Amino acid sequence: MKRIFGLLLPALLAACYTPEPFEAETVNSASSTQSKIGTLYVVNNEMQICNPSVTQDTVNYPASMLWLNFGGTLYVTPSDSGFPTEAEEHDRLTISDTAGKVLWYVMRDTSEGECQFQDPEWSTHPDFAVALRAYDKKKKNLCLPENLDYGMFAVRFSDKKKFWFYDKEIREDASPHLWVAPDASADVDDDAETVEGFFGTSDVRLVYVNDDDKIVFVDFANGGLKKSVTLQRPSGKKGWGVDAPMISPDGKFVVYNLTENSSTWEAYVQELSASSTPVKIERWNKSLSEPGQPHWFAYSGRLFVVWIEVPSGKQMFNKELLSNESVQDGSAGRTLMREIRLMAGAPIDLAVEWVGDAREIAPIPMTGGRSPGAKFLSAGYKYGYLLELP
Repeated sequence: MKRIFGLLLPALLAACYTPEPFEAETVNSASSTQSKIGTLYVVNNEMQICNPSVTQDTVNYPASMLWLNFGGTLYVTPSDSGFPTEAEEHDRLTISDTAGKVLWYVMRDTSEGECQFQDPEWSTHPDFAVALRAYDKKKKNLCLPENLDYGMFAVRFSDKKKFWFYDKEIREDASPHLWVAPDASADVDDDAETVEGFFGTSDVRLVYVNDDDKIVFVDFANGGLKKSVTLQRPSGKKGWGVDAPMISPDGKFVVYNLTENSSTWEAYVQELSASSTPVKIERWNKSLSEPGQPHWFAYSGRLFVVWIEVPSGKQMFNKELLSNESVQDGSAGRTLMREIRLMAGAPIDLAVEWVGDAREIAPIPMTGGRSPGAKFLSAGYKYGYLLELP
């Protein structure tokens, strides 16, 4: 949640800002509990984490998730001496596994005036993530919230190199997501200052939320930043904020939330086109709430949307200890998925087609998506979790 000058702005949900003063319960690091829902692993106990993003690389980073830290002590096993466990707010991006071991990380570069990271998300390609970086625009290295400006970059997991889409003037909660052609393979000897050199292809697509609360779509194979387009917003929703757009595996659609406040939201599917119409993900007859934090999940040639629902009156982001079996009954929320068929360029009644009903995959809310291979779900807000499904 975002706080500016003491005011809570409830519509800004997905990103992590100055944390609320949660009282942390005692949870053992790398602890796990087994029950009928599967095996639930705690990721970094006690201190809050956010922006959970389940692994998209089941070879190099299996059973893991990418996340952003707050301050204090990090309860993980460092991979080397460059990863201090005493942390400042948002000073690193971390991938850790179910054993609490750090598999990969990148620290902010204080020598370059970097103040903090924001909004990291694993891309559709296993070797890349996208995130925001803040710097002190007054160049006093004080990193005061009112002095921060944000840029947007991709980072390559294989060598930690960065590629800058924008170096400034990006909103703090832009929630970027990145699509890279699945067969792309970057050569570290190529020019990392160009899209094709950094990603190994020009077939790269980016979405983020701009200052007008609209989704910007950039297709680097067709004009890049100079020919970016903005998507139409859902009608009749003045004052609602666009939250966490996610590009589909084929790179042609996006799914996202539209939020009025911390307990009122809707979810939409939309083609990545300036002329496209948002299609609301309708509540079904057994819904606890409107769908929250939707993600794409592809499996064996089929495509699904995964989302969470929470009981009436609850906020989208969980503050409960999900490892307590007493809340593993849906009382804190649940995770569902529904199969979908997409057809880009088709009339609206054919472009988005649902297949069958929504099905529950976990009786707890897991906001960070489902991994390739279908084994893991991730979550993080007050506590971080990886759930290995039975």
